[in-house]
Amino acid sequence: MPAYHIPSLSRLIDQFERFPGIGGKSAQRLAYYVLGLSDDGVKELSDAILEAHKKIHYCKVCCNLTDEELCPICRNAARDHSVICVVEDPRDVIALERTHEFNAVYHVLHGVISPLNGIGPDQLCVKELLARIGETGPKVTEVIMATNPTVEGEATAMYISRLLKPLGVKVTRLAYGIPVGGDLEYADEFTLTRALEGRSEI
Repeated sequence: MPAYHIPSLSRLIDQFERFPGIGGKSAQRLAYYVLGLSDDGVKELSDAILEAHKKIHYCKVCCNLTDEELCPICRNAARDHSVICVVEDPRDVIALERTHEFNAVYHVLHGVISPLNGIGPDQLCVKELLARIGETGPKVTEVIMATNPTVEGEATAMYISRLLKPLGVKVTRLAYGIPVGGDLEYADEFTLTRALEGRSEI
């Protein structure tokens, strides 16, 4: 144990180190930032964490995060509810919404199928997606698979597409390819293949 050791500070740093993407030095900076807050500031921070943890849950329709029964997108009657974009994570919804180009709805899986990590379809929100399509109400005509272009993302997209096709739903895959400003010579074979498959008329 170091000569200079404050157990309560070490515990605080350890808690911050548990955050994804936070290393030892970043955790230390966050801990010292918290120590520098006023009593009111610490209370506001702790209250915000407790409130979010208590109130935020899955939307009963799309499984996105919300603090009400339905998320704002599912509540919006102006959105096209016949098209569902399937994503891995709630952060993907935020990324797609930033484009201001997608006016339909989403379904959040909360992960991908990954046998090596012990994650199968039952650990994801797949049955909720199937229930949406089987419900009476606005008929779903297309499901866009927007999982990430990884081995697990591709496997998850293929698995769900096999479940959906017998239901008479059109299943499409989000096109991936050469990024704007990218050079062909630096692109890998997988990226080039997807770029060719996702080509469109100009």
